[in-house]
Amino acid sequence: MLQIALTLAIFVLAVIPMGRYMYHIAAKKKTFADPFFDRVDNGIYRICRIDRKGMNWKTYALNLLMANAVMVFAGYLVLRLQYVLFLNPNGIEAMEPTLSFNTIISFMTNTNLQHYSGESGLSYLSQMLVIIFMMFTSAASGYAACMAFCRGLAGKSKDLGNFYEDMVRITTRILIPWSLIFGLVLIWQGCPETFGSNITVETIHGKLQDFAMGPIAALEIIKHLGTNGGGFLGANSSTPFENPTVITDIVELISMMILPGACVLTFGKMCQDRKRKEKEPVFGKQGRTIFAAMSVIFLIGLTLCFVSEKAGNPVLETAGISQEMGSMEGKEVRFGVDQSALFTTVTTSFTTGTVNNMHDTLTPLGGMVPLLHMMLNCVFGGKGVGLMNMLMYAILAVFICGLMVGRTPEYLGKKIEGREMKLVALVLIVHPLLILGFSALAVSTQAGLEGISNPGFHGLSQVLYEYASASANNGSGFEGLSDNSYFWNITTGLAMFFGRYIAIIAQLAIAGSLLAKKSTRVSIGTMRTDNTVFTILLVFIVYIFAALTFFPALALGPVAEHLTLWFS
Repeated sequence: MLQIALTLAIFVLAVIPMGRYMYHIAAKKKTFADPFFDRVDNGIYRICRIDRKGMNWKTYALNLLMANAVMVFAGYLVLRLQYVLFLNPNGIEAMEPTLSFNTIISFMTNTNLQHYSGESGLSYLSQMLVIIFMMFTSAASGYAACMAFCRGLAGKSKDLGNFYEDMVRITTRILIPWSLIFGLVLIWQGCPETFGSNITVETIHGKLQDFAMGPIAALEIIKHLGTNGGGFLGANSSTPFENPTVITDIVELISMMILPGACVLTFGKMCQDRKRKEKEPVFGKQGRTIFAAMSVIFLIGLTLCFVSEKAGNPVLETAGISQEMGSMEGKEVRFGVDQSALFTTVTTSFTTGTVNNMHDTLTPLGGMVPLLHMMLNCVFGGKGVGLMNMLMYAILAVFICGLMVGRTPEYLGKKIEGREMKLVALVLIVHPLLILGFSALAVSTQAGLEGISNPGFHGLSQVLYEYASASANNGSGFEGLSDNSYFWNITTGLAMFFGRYIAIIAQLAIAGSLLAKKSTRVSIGTMRTDNTVFTILLVFIVYIFAALTFFPALALGPVAEHLTLWFS
């Protein structure tokens, strides 16, 4: 419990200076690092011939899609040809076509869902040139879209900015330097970083055992800092090579929390109206409201997951296995229930997807928390995406309240009209449509049923989890599915693709629409969106939407499984 409180305290303290730094980068204000990074960035602009002219939302979205498409094509070729390329000391064969499709879409969409085991499925070249490279670029793409979206809502600029400039600045000024710093901490604590081949050792029982090696620390840090997920090794961050100590566990937790949290502060600062002589706000009133709503939902989920895992498994208790330590099935002893519950809630709230325990062995309600938070997809979320999704709920909230009092709803001084609400509805509907639609397809076809390893309620939870993870660009899994098949590779690939790009395009369209509107004056009838009342309203709107959309599916999965375990 103390470790949980300490980790959350570090997060709150660290997110404040990081939010200020990210705001200065997004707003092109001075930072202490400008003398060095301005030279680096200008060199990149010259070499790549980047025109830093401002873009409207259509141009911004088109350039984001084109840049991502080029990287998808190049990465797919590497995966298919890795067997003839260099840096392949373990002789890894080419990746199968549908698995290559799934993998390249997964890492370009910041999902990092893995239907392969990293140590046996990828060469070192593929790990670095495809996986690690896309962990940087997918995170930078999401951040760039978020900053463009915030500029549109703030309405203080003539355009949404330049996609390539945003992408370069976040990569050179945040992702690379912090990856180097935290990466060295991981190496210091025992994460391998080598180009040597796998090592075979003789165990104390006199048998031989292979240990997978490679540039593990380099992948490990950017997968957390960029809220990517996945893992160099199949067992992910539960292995000592990826997560050796409690120190690395905390570093990895803070790494995946800090940038999504800082994005909320950046939004608050961008929207803050202040006079020149006033100090820069810590949060900004609008950012404070969003941060508080996200924190409430996160803490409710964390509490439920922690209490459920501490309660243990009654079936194992009946079998004579002590549950005094809680449900330790699938958990590392060095982390225990406390750090496992925190890691589980964080990785699915911040949509990272890395795991330090086996989610498939969580108690029903403990497993429902990560599933629900991926279904919500707005509890801090991934790099900027969670903030954008929560702002959709904020716009929905002011629209509903506006209808109740007979006024045209407003948000941040801009009127919310039919065009914006149609786009908001598209964003909010496409996510559950992908999850529930593909889940229904999986349980109604032979190809889908063949991948389900657990019968009954838990089998449905596995399916829901897989598509929620794919659609939310999370990447974690219950891992009980036999998911490396044509059906699962193609359907989850489509869920990742549409879950990522439909939402981003619609959100950029909303930003462009609001940017073009004139600001309205605050009147006595204007609904305030910077106070405690709106925070509570926003939390209720999120939960009501989730209950109406997902409760029937959850009732047939984790809820039914919980009732079966405890009351049968």
